[in-house]
Amino acid sequence: MKEFIREGRLFRVSAFVPSHRQLFLISEATFQNGTTTTVEVYIGHVELMFLKPYYENGLHVRRATSDEFGVLHERHGIPAEDASYTWMLERDGGSFVVGGRPSWREAEYEVMGERQSLYHPREPWPPDFPAEWGQVG
Repeated sequence: MKEFIREGRLFRVSAFVPSHRQLFLISEATFQNGTTTTVEVYIGHVELMFLKPYYENGLHVRRATSDEFGVLHERHGIPAEDASYTWMLERDGGSFVVGGRPSWREAEYEVMGERQSLYHPREPWPPDFPAEWGQVG
């Protein structure tokens, strides 16, 4: 999958683990937007990020275009070799992460049971309930 698009959902930064350079974003099922699934996005090997705490209109995770990377390169001094590891998080390109290939997981909230996270390191994957997953790029 070249891009990951989930519009119309509230996403938030759920964790950043500096010792492992891992970023986690989550969108939980809510009555407000009529969703029934939990969606999580993981980006590892994070070198640099410019984030919002909340993404009220969803996520659009994709590789930065050459023009977008040119601006980020000038503004933040991102090395040219990191162009293929620069990921935009919004359609308009407002937020970005320099890191490994993003991955995502999605499952119906009701079937997750006691599980708090789809990326919990002590829980098996794939799980024993229906779920979808993939990578961006």
